Amino acid sequence: MRKILLFLGLLPVCFLASAQEKPSCCAASATESFSQLASDKNFAMSHQNPLPYSYQDENGKAIVYKAADGTDAYGWEIKSKKPSNNYLLVIHEWWGLNDYIKKESEQIWHDLGNVNVIALDLYDKKVARTREDAAKYMQAVTNERAVAIIKGAIAYAGGNAKIYTIGWCFGGGWSLQASLLAGKQADGCVIYYGMPEKDVEKLKTLHADVLGIFGSRDQWINPKVVDEFAENMKKAEKKLVVKSYDADHAFANPSNPSFDKNAKEDAYKMTIAFLKKRIK
Repeated sequence: MRKILLFLGLLPVCFLASAQEKPSCCAASATESFSQLASDKNFAMSHQNPLPYSYQDENGKAIVYKAADGTDAYGWEIKSKKPSNNYLLVIHEWWGLNDYIKKESEQIWHDLGNVNVIALDLYDKKVARTREDAAKYMQAVTNERAVAIIKGAIAYAGGNAKIYTIGWCFGGGWSLQASLLAGKQADGCVIYYGMPEKDVEKLKTLHADVLGIFGSRDQWINPKVVDEFAENMKKAEKKLVVKSYDADHAFANPSNPSFDKNAKEDAYKMTIAFLKKRIK
């Protein structure tokens, strides 16, 4: 039996405005709301352009697989050092599948051990180097295309795969959605300050335990959103562990002005422990 772990995104892209400052952008659904903040100039300006960075990963290689809509989907694969039934699928944040994501993918691959890593590409080979491009690319991501790419990855792993998901903000929301899409194959989900699913009936179909990591000073995925998610998971009778840090949104992103090194390191240890406990 093959097992799969989805790692969705790293750097921050958020999609919920502060309940105190702006109306929620998630009135329709979590997935439909992912790209709405990309049109907010203040939101875009809150993200510094990434510094030039080149990462040479001798263990990884580019791959092409079929999305659920029959078109080509793209990724970056790092195979386990020994034959393994565990798979880690990485989905980037709003900059795209860049060298930063490849580096983080290899770090997770190294620390988890016994996993094959596949970093997915929701932007279909487009990589942003400016805020403007990032906003444009994120706005262009449709729910249908993202779902097709994720379903294609699940099919690539095989029907007997056990699926684990993790993501940061944009990827955090998709982490939960991917676990929902995986159905009974899902076995663990990590959300870093991402938009939770609000539909209790939909959450009842979730088969994965969830670790939610948040910042108490986050204006976007704020404590009110986190509390609502916890209540909805309780109604759905699903297991959720919440860890909240005295930190701002995107505190785990080293390129962010609100980066909190201590919180990031603690959250990372908790994440690895959560996943290792569930990967058999």
